[in-house]
Amino acid sequence: MTVPVSIMWFRQDLRVKDNPALNAACDMGKIIPIYIYDDQAPDGRKLGGASKWWLHHSLASLNERLNGHLQILKGDPKEILPALMEATGAKSIFWNRCYEPWQINRDKHIKKTLVEEGFEATSCNGSLLWEPMKVLKKDGTPYRVFTPYYRKGCLQVDEPRYPKAPPARITYADDMSQCDSIELNDLALLPTISWDTTIREMWTPGEEGAADNLATFIENAARNYKEDRDIPSVKGTSRLSPHLHFGEVSPNQVWYAIKDKFGNTEDKSIDTYLSELGWREFSYYLLYHFPTLPNKNFNDKFDKFPWRTDAKALKAWQRGNTGIPIVDAGMRELWQTGYMHNRVRMIVGSFLVKNLLLSWHEGERWFWDTLLDADLASNSASWQWVSGSGADAAPYFRIFNPILQGEKFDKKGNYVRKYCPELKNLPDKYIHKPWETPGVIAKDAGLELGKSYPKPIVDLKKSRQRALDAFQEIKE
Repeated sequence: MTVPVSIMWFRQDLRVKDNPALNAACDMGKIIPIYIYDDQAPDGRKLGGASKWWLHHSLASLNERLNGHLQILKGDPKEILPALMEATGAKSIFWNRCYEPWQINRDKHIKKTLVEEGFEATSCNGSLLWEPMKVLKKDGTPYRVFTPYYRKGCLQVDEPRYPKAPPARITYADDMSQCDSIELNDLALLPTISWDTTIREMWTPGEEGAADNLATFIENAARNYKEDRDIPSVKGTSRLSPHLHFGEVSPNQVWYAIKDKFGNTEDKSIDTYLSELGWREFSYYLLYHFPTLPNKNFNDKFDKFPWRTDAKALKAWQRGNTGIPIVDAGMRELWQTGYMHNRVRMIVGSFLVKNLLLSWHEGERWFWDTLLDADLASNSASWQWVSGSGADAAPYFRIFNPILQGEKFDKKGNYVRKYCPELKNLPDKYIHKPWETPGVIAKDAGLELGKSYPKPIVDLKKSRQRALDAFQEIKE
């Protein structure tokens, strides 16, 4: 009897464990595992430099786990998949769903085309704890505020599914020569110049790297998460965001690893961490129900907001040369490591949209290119949140004071000293406001504002008032 052959289409699920589509494909018979590098993504949504770096190493890791059988293709899946099904004799195709609006529309088209041509096309949920179409208010409309969404919606419906074991056996198709697969290096995802040295030292993309980070977090940091998550110099967070984005670990694996270790305790740190997974879900939920989220203000009164244009200030922010130490440390951490601590993300975001009065779109674009965990849902929702225009957003008049934020969450200046070494000899008292350093102390510390370290590009007090005045304009 001939064993049926199926296509397993990997996307943002680059793992073998807890991969519902892979399990279903293997249950059907032999598989041809493929990854399609889609160079037809909408303008502005092609992968940024940091994401390309991660994807290269993640695909290499997945290929190892599949014993070298991963077939890598490049182009438009709408054209590739029907031709591939025909050429390989596969009768079925399996994939895990993606939730970006353009991917949803494309996948519907692909599924319709394949079914009309007599193939079976099955999609699964391998990316979310709760799918967005299944969590609604009593009147059938989507939630717009996080706490009721999470507490009254998500936690009151069915528990997230328990993670699946990897397939007991993966049997590959005998002949994959019809795939026209290319070498991973042919995708040219790696940089031509070596800007990734620090990133390589800090990160291990792939399923094993994700498992290691999760185990380290549970062992060392989970119990103190509520207190330590806001301190950028401490390893108090899980650092799983890039692994989750590329699907090297599922949120279900993380959810139940925490639950199985700590149980259904009243531990505030554990509850807080699980609710952060809920925030990730909420971002996808918003993107699904409000697909214009990446491009348009969720709160349309911000359509009239008087954003400034200032290329020089934007560049200073991007490069960490604003003269505001906690902001500069965050932007330099991002540039050097492809990552930024979450508390600092809020600080640098507030500084951009409120102190500099530059549009959140500028920040979203920069993060899209430089973050290893660049994610359309989380990036869009978070930038709209900090700008005041988003769902359940921080009020616009809540303006982070970067000096006070630094003094509260980086008391000894350890984080600033790491990424702004030109300030390392300053006393703690002046580390977050070097412009107040008395002359003799500044000289002893080797600080010369405007030369060794920039002068502030904006007056914090005046720029705060300017932001409040601008907000008053759109209120009126």
